[in-house]
Amino acid sequence: MKKVLLLVFLSFAAVKSFAVDVVITTFQSGYDNQALINIMQRNLSALLTEINAAKKDNRNLNLAGLQMDDFAKKMLTNIWSNTHFYCDDEEVVEEGLPMKQGMLLQHLPFNILPDDDAFGNEIAQEGTVEFDRRGIITDFRFSLDVHTAAKFGQCQSVVETQRRMQILKYVEHFRTAYCQKDIAYLRQVFSDDALIITGNVVTSRETNISKITYKKQGKEEYLNNLARAFARNKYIEVKFQQIGEKGYQDECGGITQSKNNPNFYGVTLYQEWKSSRYSDEGFVFLLWDFTDEDRPVIHVRTWQPEYIGDRKISDEEIFTVDDF
Repeated sequence: MKKVLLLVFLSFAAVKSFAVDVVITTFQSGYDNQALINIMQRNLSALLTEINAAKKDNRNLNLAGLQMDDFAKKMLTNIWSNTHFYCDDEEVVEEGLPMKQGMLLQHLPFNILPDDDAFGNEIAQEGTVEFDRRGIITDFRFSLDVHTAAKFGQCQSVVETQRRMQILKYVEHFRTAYCQKDIAYLRQVFSDDALIITGNVVTSRETNISKITYKKQGKEEYLNNLARAFARNKYIEVKFQQIGEKGYQDECGGITQSKNNPNFYGVTLYQEWKSSRYSDEGFVFLLWDFTDEDRPVIHVRTWQPEYIGDRKISDEEIFTVDDF
């Protein structure tokens, strides 16, 4: 059953902020339970209104009276501690996605003004909210872009719908953790025996030929190095874009299931990393283990640069689940 969410944002002009003062959310047909619709509307309206008020006053969020569970409050508070954002659209139409535990709403539009001169203008960012069957908000995270999320939705031949939505959810959480510099979450999501492989292009002075050399790290070494990178940068922006499976140009972007273990899934993504001191673009591969449905872990993370000298890396060179 399709669910369409219409968000109407009504505002008065605000000094030093373009965030609207009042956010009204309205579901537009598609649900049989009108009482539940009303609860979701009120809860989302209250949340977005509080986000805009906190941004306008440059203060911490006050989530005490909002209908959110502890996990959702923690996720939103962690994001807010690193960067403030607001919603300024007067009218947004989104389609809610049905889930076993409730409803998923993606691509809520937000604007971020990083506290870092290197970034200059505001950055557009989308958010994802989940509701349970009582209408309580159970999750808040940054979304992947519309095209990437759509690619996940076209993987019926590779993975069934619920697992596909799980993979999307955890990839979004993984990306959000980098944006909010959440080492604690990354420590949780990487398995204790995780392998991290990072490619680096080196060029021979004698031959002027470029090649990739790979550095292997364990979990603790990688996280320690990452923590230092987080400390050096005021703001980090990480974006993921989906790519097709290795050697194929099909419509299922980047998800492969292991032939040896059905609980293992490889996800290949195009990553854009931008921070105060460093930026790059390349391909990230994640080997996810969903043996524990409620706490999947990553066994392998790789990064490869897009170009080796003047040559663009080929599909065959990009890591996938078959390489591990």
